[in-house]
Amino acid sequence: MKVTENEVQEYWTVRAHDFGVVRRNEICDDISLRWAAELKAHLPEGRRLRILDAGTGTGYFAVLLAELGHEVTGIDLTPAMIDEARALARDRGVDASFAVMDAQEPSFADGSFDAVVSRNLTWTLPEPEKAYAQWLRVLRSGGVLLNFDASYADNVRNNAKNDTHLPKGKVYGHCGITPELESENARITLGMPMSARRRPDWDVAFLRSLGAEKCESDETAGKRILLQNDLADAPMFLIKAIKK
Repeated sequence: MKVTENEVQEYWTVRAHDFGVVRRNEICDDISLRWAAELKAHLPEGRRLRILDAGTGTGYFAVLLAELGHEVTGIDLTPAMIDEARALARDRGVDASFAVMDAQEPSFADGSFDAVVSRNLTWTLPEPEKAYAQWLRVLRSGGVLLNFDASYADNVRNNAKNDTHLPKGKVYGHCGITPELESENARITLGMPMSARRRPDWDVAFLRSLGAEKCESDETAGKRILLQNDLADAPMFLIKAIKK
């Protein structure tokens, strides 16, 4: 059954605070050193960049990139997530901008950003084709798109135990998720267009069809960054593309 954008927003509204706890744990942990190194390896060096964090959630990427000295704008469809993101930026003492906005329809002028980054978003989108086209539109010529995601539907279909719930002392994973919320997450995951596509092959092919240059995927990103927390049934991958 098709899942609506409102249903997705309602789910993440419920999850926003607990998800913020997870990201606050991460930003104080060594995983953030690995994330920072990964992002720096793919972004242009030697200058302050204007970066869009599409689907910022609780602001983790936006804050991390602001701490690296960049001008960052984070957008998310869910107001509760943006509230968490602003609180995280305030607590970390960084200057990052946030707005409630559909990542599939960002209301920025063409060529506004040097980079667009996203994490764990495209699997939740009703119209991922629109999102990719819009992200390229707001990039300047030569700008870079970095999308970190996974084929989470494979994890659901394989009925593998999602071993990312947070035990004591662990920083990466899920907290506060009930069996009911886990069932809702599975329903949403399987109801999204990306659940029926072979990823990241589909993403790379579609971005190339839009005219992106140097479009490539890296299916080892999760092993580098998440280490033992990378899901065996849904390893995290990186999709990188350059706008002509």
